[in-house]
Amino acid sequence: MKAIVIEEFGGAEQLKEQEVAKPTCGVNQVLIRTHATSVNPVDFKIRQGDMKEAAENFPLILGGDVAGIVAEAGSNVTRFREGDRVFARPRQFGTYAEYVAVDADIIARIPENLSFEEAAAIPLAAMTAWQALVDHGRLGKGQKVLIHAGAGGVGTYAIQIAKSLGAEVASTASESNEALLRSLGVDHFINYKKEDFSEILSGYDVVLDTMGGDIQRDSFKVLKSGGHLVSLVEQPDEKLAKEAGVTANVFMMEPKGDQLDQLAELAAEGKLKSIIDGTYPLTQQGVREAHEKSETHHTRGKLVIQVQ
Repeated sequence: MKAIVIEEFGGAEQLKEQEVAKPTCGVNQVLIRTHATSVNPVDFKIRQGDMKEAAENFPLILGGDVAGIVAEAGSNVTRFREGDRVFARPRQFGTYAEYVAVDADIIARIPENLSFEEAAAIPLAAMTAWQALVDHGRLGKGQKVLIHAGAGGVGTYAIQIAKSLGAEVASTASESNEALLRSLGVDHFINYKKEDFSEILSGYDVVLDTMGGDIQRDSFKVLKSGGHLVSLVEQPDEKLAKEAGVTANVFMMEPKGDQLDQLAELAAEGKLKSIIDGTYPLTQQGVREAHEKSETHHTRGKLVIQVQ
């Protein structure tokens, strides 16, 4: 099968098209014929060598989202059958390929109203947003949440998830993204180039930190006592958390089939949509261009790779 691999760490030029062995389907797995995958910042970070612990042996296939058709179901799998439209965040990277074997317990059916491209954008980013807000932030109806970088992949989903929970949402982004964020339900838009969120906001229950550094430190100022700061990028300062009377942690998303089912239900109801900045083919040049775009940190929503 065709796949895009890296044989060593480095720049986007390390992404190369190769013929590799088609994965075998385990008894508890589903073999998915990939129709679309997507690019997440973690992909280029692994490629650059910043996350060597996430890399196994070379040649390495990157990619953490898959949407496609069930080509084969393992002998112990009863929930899915050949021909089903499904999507997932596999436990292992490797979705820049024509086929992916995925554990059946973390797969969900794609809602009828979603294309493969829209579905492929969801799993990693939207489950990250869900776990940040629900599992770690304990966000609920009537609470207030600040979502940094709301126009990004995680941010666009986090805004919609927060609104579905009945929360009041503030978000930071550049002026050019204001209309997009308001269309997703943002109640308080903050132009980070002209405004200081820490001087404008106060009494917030949850902050979703996607930036780290000074932005993370200033985020403690907007939280009320008992609030939660949840970071995707770096461990928050325990001293600042204690002084503010809040909990603060960093976490890595874990694939969970029941959560993907809930996200699929939101999408089916029209409460969760994918914002796709661009689509690229599963070719050496296509994936390289997608990585280069992702590295600018100015992607609106997600970048999708079309496989079929």
